[in-house]
Amino acid sequence: MSNDGDDTARTHAVSERIGPGSVSVARTGDRTFEGLNERGATIRIGHAEAEGHFTPGELLKLALAACAGMSADRVIARRLGEDVSYTVWAHGTSEPDNRYDRVVEELLLPLGELDADERAKLERLIDASIERSCTVARSVEQDIDLEREIVDLDA
Repeated sequence: MSNDGDDTARTHAVSERIGPGSVSVARTGDRTFEGLNERGATIRIGHAEAEGHFTPGELLKLALAACAGMSADRVIARRLGEDVSYTVWAHGTSEPDNRYDRVVEELLLPLGELDADERAKLERLIDASIERSCTVARSVEQDIDLEREIVDLDA
């Protein structure tokens, strides 16, 4: 596990229930934690002022962005090439009631080689792939208004 630049070893107490999908957080300081998955990957989590840390809300948006990208990746690669480079952003801020009401996913894709019909078809395929396969979006869609925009990097 990472040491995060200080001398305090991170100790994640072991649970008898650890298995696929298990994650934990261990306190590293004032409102800061180290996240760990059952495969040993770690991430630093903390409040917005904790340098080098992700907030829980940022992790939610990262999960949405990554899930959208992973769900649509094969469709995008088939249409734009196996070596295509693209970025997925998730935009949103929490509301005064301490919840996210709306998150906009933005896929930045190099669409310059596609005509209008090909682009429209790709957008429909991307939307269908994400709606069918993104477990994270499907889990929160009843509570968060999720929007998706596809932006042409070549425009």
